[in-house]
Amino acid sequence: MKKQYAVIGLGRFGSHLARALYEEENEVIGIDIREDKVEDLQNDLSQAFIADSTDEDSMKSLGLRNFDVVIVAIGDDMEASILTVVLLKELGVPYIVAKALSKRHGLVLTKIGADQVVFPERDMGLRLAQNLMHPNIIDQLRLSDDYSIEEIKVPSDLVGQTIQALDIRAKYQLNVIAIRHTDEEVSIAPGPDYSIKNGDLLVIIGKNKDLNELSQKLKE
Repeated sequence: MKKQYAVIGLGRFGSHLARALYEEENEVIGIDIREDKVEDLQNDLSQAFIADSTDEDSMKSLGLRNFDVVIVAIGDDMEASILTVVLLKELGVPYIVAKALSKRHGLVLTKIGADQVVFPERDMGLRLAQNLMHPNIIDQLRLSDDYSIEEIKVPSDLVGQTIQALDIRAKYQLNVIAIRHTDEEVSIAPGPDYSIKNGDLLVIIGKNKDLNELSQKLKE
């Protein structure tokens, strides 16, 4: 089911996010106080508006309380970011995602009512560090401080072995929840008799420490 999103702040992070959401056929509006940023995205979103997100009348006129999610992606103005989240809460927006510039900023955003706080620069740095240290990890989704889902490249010497023979669950307390093939097809919950093919990516869920242990083992 497609959703309605509003992205406030059309800098690098906000504009990329807005375009990505729109490309998935969601209704997406972009909002920024800078005319040039709005003009850049005018033809790439459902609609784009020049507006001050800290102005109550402007935000009311856009009907943001009717959107499923509003993302506050304001770049470097911490005060505007905080005031915007406060205003969105007062307007009754059901779910607010806010970009944080620092840990302290993130704590403030959480306390004033942001439902989700993201740290794009930090998260990208962590992901790059993981990819450099563990090149067999193609992608990672952190579920919490302790658990993640990782997409892991299978070494060539394991091609032909079955899921049962890998014995990942018993050895590492991890679960293979899917396999992504070279043609981008995905097999959900593969059976124990599935034989690993060249180019397969294992989608594995479990504790971060166990995932790291498996990654180190696959590098050997």
